[in-house]
Amino acid sequence: MTSHQTTQTMKPATAAKKLDVYLEATPAEFQEGVVSRAELTALQADPPAWLQELRRNGPHPRPVVAARLGISIAGLARGGVTEALTTEQIDALKQEDPGWLRRERATQAEVRKEEVRIKEKRAEQHAERSTERAAQPRTSRP
Repeated sequence: MTSHQTTQTMKPATAAKKLDVYLEATPAEFQEGVVSRAELTALQADPPAWLQELRRNGPHPRPVVAARLGISIAGLARGGVTEALTTEQIDALKQEDPGWLRRERATQAEVRKEEVRIKEKRAEQHAERSTERAAQPRTSRP
């Protein structure tokens, strides 16, 4: 009995998301086809010129824009940025440093500090539980 392995494919939108590029800016053949896992791996390992150009200059999808600005995607929306931006537009926003961007960066910094605090607290609690378990005498079963 032979097993048939089917090639796993994904929609162009999924592949674009995994490549961190804006789907509408990709070539038509990419948008209209399907992408196999092997093709995605090849694109990641040795990106063609169009992919290198998109990653360098954009337009970039919102998650990439938010990351480059150091804020959340929700913060981007609160700031009124709802569309993809180019690297040039992102750099201009950084230079302009509007009030909403400063507020969102401060909010993001607070969120990160809180995440670190929670992580440290959980690690401390885990260590305490481990110490308590180690201190308990072991009972043998008959």
